[in-house]
Amino acid sequence: MPFGNTHNKFKMNYSAEEEFPDLSQHNNHMAKALTLDIYKRLRDKETPSGFTLDDIIQTGVDNPGHPFIMTVGCVAGDEESYEVFKDLLDPVIEDRHGGYKATDKHRTDLNPANLKGGDDLDPNYVISSRVRTGRSIKGYTLPPHCSRGERRAIEKLSIQALDSLSGDLKGKYYPLKGMSDAEQQQLIDDHFLFDKPVSPLLLASGMARDWPDARGIWHNDNKTFLVWVNEEDHLRVISMQKGGNMKEVFTRFCVGLQQIEEIFKKAGHGFMWNEHLGYILTCPSNLGTGLRGGVHVKIPHLCKHEKFAEIVKRLRLQTRGTGGVDTGAVGGVYDISNADRLGSSEVEQVQLVVDGVKLIIEMEKRLEQGKSIDDLIPAQK
Repeated sequence: MPFGNTHNKFKMNYSAEEEFPDLSQHNNHMAKALTLDIYKRLRDKETPSGFTLDDIIQTGVDNPGHPFIMTVGCVAGDEESYEVFKDLLDPVIEDRHGGYKATDKHRTDLNPANLKGGDDLDPNYVISSRVRTGRSIKGYTLPPHCSRGERRAIEKLSIQALDSLSGDLKGKYYPLKGMSDAEQQQLIDDHFLFDKPVSPLLLASGMARDWPDARGIWHNDNKTFLVWVNEEDHLRVISMQKGGNMKEVFTRFCVGLQQIEEIFKKAGHGFMWNEHLGYILTCPSNLGTGLRGGVHVKIPHLCKHEKFAEIVKRLRLQTRGTGGVDTGAVGGVYDISNADRLGSSEVEQVQLVVDGVKLIIEMEKRLEQGKSIDDLIPAQK
């Protein structure tokens, strides 16, 4: 591994006290949860694939976080990480996911018929809609830890699965390292292309090793269903389209995901999932559904309201700029999405987005007319 001291066996010649990281300036969930006692208990353990405690915490040691932004500070290297290192990861998960306990069970619901409404978000305000998630393929280690051969095997399996899709989901795979200039420019223009990670959080996790080997992008002919291969997770699956029909977007998302998983299962590699954690992904923040369902919505009046942040929080939603995390809104356009991942189902999380955005648009219309929105401010969901 080209990062940290994680695979240096000589570290066991030193006491736990001598090896324990200095976390005094850190603001992340790992630093909050990791004690010397936990470090002593876990430092000599490793998963069957060889992932260690120091592998798990390295990104959080190297990146102290921001005084006002709590980062996670750890990653999993394989499915077994969550069991072997549960003494650390269970408290991290509980802290990050609002008190989700080690005994709690997660709900999965990928039946789009259970979503109420969602096909009636006002297109005068909603510019685009999308639902995305990650998936990890059983039998392989995760991106922070996988070998070159594993990564290439995941890409090969993914291409076979995606190439067998038909109808509206029929599409093409573009490997990053074999892309022509024209293909690359087209994917940039479509806002599809992901580039080599530059975030220190990802680099310290080891996710950019061997870049761009065995990474690529697949999308359907209509450019409404997209899969990234071997980025932060084995697969990132995205359904999206212009306008406010979240019902259509979510239906395509569910149908596409289920078709892909069936193909993987036939090849002997389903997706990582269990009753407690739901779908298992690299970062503990994405456990459960791993889902982010969101819309780009134009709310130039409401976003200036003194209670805007509180309203969003009460609706169990989150906002970001349309350029992604830590970007500001341009022209009053915000990316509004679900805040929860673990403990509630895909349908429930998208339902919160649909219902919350409808209310947000109603408030925006009121403010356009110079009227009060006090009677519309919701109770905490």
